[in-house]
This record gives sequence, C-alpha cells and structure tokens, in this order.
Amino acid sequence: MDQGKRRIVVAAIAAVALFAAVSPHNRADIRLLMHDKADLSPHRMQAAIDLGLFAVSVLVTWTSKIAR
Repeated sequence: MDQGKRRIVVAAIAAVALFAAVSPHNRADIRLLMHDKADLSPHRMQAAIDLGLFAVSVLVTWTSKIAR
C-alpha cells in the first residue's frame, strides 16, 4: 500500500472514530404512558434494541381498567 492510500485509510478510520465519540446519544427513546396516575402497579412492556451505532428503546404502560 503506498503512502497516499495509507493516509486515506487512516483519515477514514479517524473520521469514523470521531463520529462515534462526538455523538454518544444516538438513541431513539419512545414512551407511551397511558396509565392512570393513581394506579400503583400499571401493566408495562419494555423493549430495547442496540445495534452499536444507534439504539431504540420502547416503553409502554397501561392501566388494566382502561384495557377492559
């Protein structure tokens, strides 16, 4: 590998590392809070997917009285 190609590869790796370091909050956080505030134990479903470059977190809560 000649000197020019090596510089391009090093610059590309540095750019990717800088992008990963600068934006650590690449995360979508989706919350659906549909429970009554007086409900002490609402039903809850939570899921998260982390693919390294970005993450998605989903939280859904509901009251059993509303679901019936």
